[in-house]
Amino acid sequence: MTATHARRGRPGHDQRAVLIAAVEAFDEHGYDATTMGMIAQRLSLSKSALYHHVEGKEQLLAIALETAFTALDECLRTTEESAENLDVRFEVFIREMVAVLLEYQPFVRLMLRLRDNSPVEQQALARRRDFDTRMAALVRDAQVAGLLRDDLDAAVVARLIFGAMNSTVEWFRPQGRLSPEELTEAVLTVVCRGVLTTAYPPEKNTAGLDS
Repeated sequence: MTATHARRGRPGHDQRAVLIAAVEAFDEHGYDATTMGMIAQRLSLSKSALYHHVEGKEQLLAIALETAFTALDECLRTTEESAENLDVRFEVFIREMVAVLLEYQPFVRLMLRLRDNSPVEQQALARRRDFDTRMAALVRDAQVAGLLRDDLDAAVVARLIFGAMNSTVEWFRPQGRLSPEELTEAVLTVVCRGVLTTAYPPEKNTAGLDS
């Protein structure tokens, strides 16, 4: 998805500031309910002044989604092209993905809440499906290598892993009880150790039950 080039802005505001205000508004009110007037109000601008920065709401959505996808794609592409052993690559991928999700929290939330109401949203949903396919391929490689259980469908495992990581953008708060580092370790523990190749459920220890 290629975003249309924005118009040159007025002094005191740049496209980044406009984008952040738009994403905050989309996050709070939903994309469909957000108006350019709401975005302008956040920036203390008139609607006409806002149009000196961007062509409209759909362009802001396209730029915001491109920002999220570029960061996520770079994380997965680096893993795909890495020469490290698969176990190392898999752990690094989880760590870097959590970092991306936290850095681009409102952008990713916007991406995850998409519908298919416009061409921009439809293109973004197609990119999400492509990302899911590549995630499934990574999981499948890990299964073949014996790193992950191979009795589960790779696409299902990929969706569960990515879904667990994605959920953090909805509830994690930077100033909350957990630090970003603690959250990353928790995700690693649940995701990686939760799909180990050991048998499940473990055998019950019945020793002493008859005494």
